[in-house]
Amino acid sequence: MFIQKDFLLRSQLSRQLYHDFAEKMPIVDYHCHLEPKDIATDYRFTSITELWLGGDHYKWRAMRANGIPEEYITGNGNDKAKFLAWADTVENAIGNPLHHWTHLELKQYFGITDLLTKENAEEIYNQCNQYLQEHEVTTVNLIQQSNVKFIGTTDDILSDLKYHKELKDRYDFTVAPSFRPDPVLSITQGFGEYIKKCATVAGNDLVTYDSLKQFLIERVHFFHEVGCKSADHGFGELLYAAATKEEIEAIYQKGLQGLPLTRQEIAKWQGRVMVDLGREYAKLGWVMQIHFGAIRSVNTRLFDKLGRDIGCDSILDQGDVAIQLNSLLDALDRTNELPKTILYNLNPSINELVATACGNFQENDKKIKSKVQFGAGWWFNDQYDGMLAQMQTLSNQGLLMNFVGMLTDSRSFISYPRHEYFRRALCEMIAQKVEAGYYPNDQKLLKKLIQNVCYQNAHEFFELKSEKEAIEK
Repeated sequence: MFIQKDFLLRSQLSRQLYHDFAEKMPIVDYHCHLEPKDIATDYRFTSITELWLGGDHYKWRAMRANGIPEEYITGNGNDKAKFLAWADTVENAIGNPLHHWTHLELKQYFGITDLLTKENAEEIYNQCNQYLQEHEVTTVNLIQQSNVKFIGTTDDILSDLKYHKELKDRYDFTVAPSFRPDPVLSITQGFGEYIKKCATVAGNDLVTYDSLKQFLIERVHFFHEVGCKSADHGFGELLYAAATKEEIEAIYQKGLQGLPLTRQEIAKWQGRVMVDLGREYAKLGWVMQIHFGAIRSVNTRLFDKLGRDIGCDSILDQGDVAIQLNSLLDALDRTNELPKTILYNLNPSINELVATACGNFQENDKKIKSKVQFGAGWWFNDQYDGMLAQMQTLSNQGLLMNFVGMLTDSRSFISYPRHEYFRRALCEMIAQKVEAGYYPNDQKLLKKLIQNVCYQNAHEFFELKSEKEAIEK
């Protein structure tokens, strides 16, 4: 058995910390890409291939590296053939976090503890599908089985949030929308067409920037009424520059016409929109999440064939990111209108840069602990070494005790073992520090640290309602 009770826990202390303090804590999955419709309709899964491989570009990327033809990745290959191709890849994925996640998911949701290989792939395929036929494996059951209490989906600002409204107070977990204004920030990519869609919703032609700003604020408040607690923003380059009213209006008009914009003009546009939105987030107590440092769709041939989000993105280097990031945060902080913020960088070589930027803007009169958070290892850093590197940097430059912890950032309803994976890594890291004399061996203090990072900090940071079950403190 590969995934056993003490997986990744190498000492008696790490095992005790995990099983006593971390294992049973609820999950706050404050950023993911699950479809709220699937939760509202309590969608039932009947195929392991659909449940496991649909939309998962992490797996697609690994399968391509293993020489699997695209027909069995994103193409028209049948479910069984795709599963067998994935099993062949898993066997060759030792050292990749997918190898761990795959076996954690098999164990947690299907009770299967055998290693998945090409030799037993057909047997496990049949075993999983038989389980799906005999049991009501639905989105709601999977969420409840995983002890998830809060889900923050990622939603276009034009969404009617129909399914979030339907889900309100229906279950013992909360599904809240997150405001995602990326098409407005991306002024060089389909901007004019998107503003036309905004105008249709607004009932207003949105011919000036002021009219667009008013529309964005109205959408923020619409999301807030449906329970939104967070906004998320995805950038390649993170840019900021101040702009006059006249400059921002001229840039807006060029964007509407699809005219080329300089890097400085893009910086002024992103800066103005982020500041205007950030001030509104602060008024409402929202969390502003910023993901940056990705270069997307770099494989032209596969982009032309398959489109976006198919596993052909990479880490971006940006030489002036320190200036741009600190300038953006400072622009909001100057008037004391910087909202609670989580920063996620894709380039691990700038971990210290980002963590020290967070430390510059922590002062607040609301007693918010670590108001600007250095977020968990994102995307390519969402693996054992990346998690440890992020937490070590945070420990060195900030306060690990106040860290809001893990998120799935996933489109899969069986990705919650990533929280287990993170918690095991956290407990092993802490145990090693204690045994080396870096951390005190104080059970009360260690319990507080672990439960804060696993659950309590995120619960407080996102101002969630008290859960029905009692959480031992």
